[in-house]
Amino acid sequence: MRTATEVTPTPVPAVLETERLVLRAPTAADLDAITAACQDAEIQRWTVVPSPYSRADAVFFVERLAAEGWRSGRSPIRRVLEKGTGALVGTQSLAARGQGAAEVGFWVAAGARGHGCTVEALRAVADRAFTERGLRRLEWVAYVGNEPSLAVARKAGFTLEGTLRSYAAQRGVWRDCWMGSLLASEWDQG
Repeated sequence: MRTATEVTPTPVPAVLETERLVLRAPTAADLDAITAACQDAEIQRWTVVPSPYSRADAVFFVERLAAEGWRSGRSPIRRVLEKGTGALVGTQSLAARGQGAAEVGFWVAAGARGHGCTVEALRAVADRAFTERGLRRLEWVAYVGNEPSLAVARKAGFTLEGTLRSYAAQRGVWRDCWMGSLLASEWDQG
């Protein structure tokens, strides 16, 4: 039988706030909004979310993938919400890659595109990564052709480094990817 001193508490996920957004860990209350957002053909086209996407997929995302990312601290996933309305903007993730580096990832709900919210959220994640976690490098990876993701990365300060051939699998097919980076030495909080 375990004693209270042997139990390791689950860390409380940090909430990030910007002028217009709140970024927090997804919960069961988010399942319907995530399920609805992931019906979007563009999210399915450019990410590894299942296609078709079901509520069971959202449950796996929230209860297993996101929860484990927070428990381990290696891959916190945040749901991005509009302040005031609580409307879903998308998600942001930060997956540890070792040696002071991490990979950012995001998807954007269809109705939130084109308003600069994803750049704002990505900059908040980058700021936390550099100032509080002490990372030296952030990496951004997207399938070749995902011009909207490339635009977000560039606006957030990332530099495109090149194309990685046959780099990442999507539903059983190996695809070429673009990779970009943002270094702590380049970070400007303004």
